Amino acid sequence: MSGGAPSGAPSAAGPAVGNGPPGEQRALIESIVGAGVLGLLALGWGVVAQSRVLLFDGVFVLLGIVLSALSLMAARAAGSAPTARFPFGKRAVTPLAIAIQGAALLGTLVYAAADAVAIVIAGGSDVAATTVVIYGLISMVSSYGLSRWLSRRAPRSELVTAEVVQWRAGALLSLMYAVGAGLALALGLWVPEEALRYLDPGLVLLASALLAPIPLRLLRAAGLELLEAAPPAEVTAALGAAIAAVSAEFGLDAPFVRATKLGERLYVEVDFVVPAGVWDVSGEDRVRRGLISRLEPLGYELWANVELTTDPALAT
Repeated sequence: MSGGAPSGAPSAAGPAVGNGPPGEQRALIESIVGAGVLGLLALGWGVVAQSRVLLFDGVFVLLGIVLSALSLMAARAAGSAPTARFPFGKRAVTPLAIAIQGAALLGTLVYAAADAVAIVIAGGSDVAATTVVIYGLISMVSSYGLSRWLSRRAPRSELVTAEVVQWRAGALLSLMYAVGAGLALALGLWVPEEALRYLDPGLVLLASALLAPIPLRLLRAAGLELLEAAPPAEVTAALGAAIAAVSAEFGLDAPFVRATKLGERLYVEVDFVVPAGVWDVSGEDRVRRGLISRLEPLGYELWANVELTTDPALAT
């Protein structure tokens, strides 16, 4: 017996289609505005002060505008209703957008590190350490404050979470600038002036090394979803508990389970092997509704398929 088409609600009518988690699109727009203000400040200040590290920070932040706009388009596409051409909707754009974000950030860090190495080889560059300290503190407070604000605006959105990760990375980056330049000021009386010429590229190299794990994590998480890997551990645990409860309620043996997560959608396929002549379609529907009702609190758009079969070969 087949459980029928996937369903996102206790009704078998089909999945509910939404516009993404509450506040998602508004949070992405706010992130774009914040990136524009801070990025232009960094670029302008960097040009005036002739600071490589400020220019790098400005480019890093302005890149976030492009990535935020990409996330905004992805959020709108993911929330669109299924069509004849896309019968399952476009939920795959969420991990795809996150993967592009990770790749773009990684490329930026690699380019910045290569440029810093070239500056070191060329003998360093002059920069006013006081300027870097002041900018670093302003940027750190702004980036961290915006990350806190966005995390409260749409706590369930994976796209907004990726934005929050970028803003927190920016806050860490700015803190490193301020601390490094502050140390240079403190050591200025004892360290030769020639050594301070390596401050600017040195901070860029340090920041690139510290930030490298962030795009790598984004790429890994998005890649796993696009390859239809098992859901995250906490989702898998909740799914296992729900299936165990349903099995106990209806006296069923442990089923064969397949599950994956794609953006805000959770796909679940559960196949129970039952004795011949005992179950009918209405019984299968009761099992399916029991499972869906236990999974709904997870907050995902649920596509659940429950099948009762007498042939083990059809369940594997």
